[in-house]
Amino acid sequence: MSEAPLPAIRSLPSWLLGRAAARGRALVAEALAGQDMRMWHHVVLSAVRDLAPVAQADLGRAVALDPKDLVGILNDLQAAGLTVREPDPRDRRKNAVSLTARGARLLKRCETAARAANDELLAPLSAAEREQFTGMLRRISGTGD
Repeated sequence: MSEAPLPAIRSLPSWLLGRAAARGRALVAEALAGQDMRMWHHVVLSAVRDLAPVAQADLGRAVALDPKDLVGILNDLQAAGLTVREPDPRDRRKNAVSLTARGARLLKRCETAARAANDELLAPLSAAEREQFTGMLRRISGTGD
């Protein structure tokens, strides 16, 4: 066969982005697994670091995660000694989530691993192409600066 199957589909930017995203997720998931971390746990841990102390409901909205799923992840992170939930200093009726020192150390290792996985994903691109590509992704994803 001289041509890859499904040429019409494979020429669609949406299909190509989906394939690139799947490869990126696989690379990052593998890198995080080496740190004994799962993808959504990493996302939540990173958001807690950036927003802490953060009310659980606000955290869920920030990462666009269903409240039931967030509770499960927070339970896992707290059981591992990576986060703590305490009364929110702004509203004692709510729980606020913060990182522990152990969580901060693990997050740093996870971020290093995730960056290395992304470097592997973008290895075919020059530094200038990476910057341009990332800028274009921000614009089309609606997450631009």
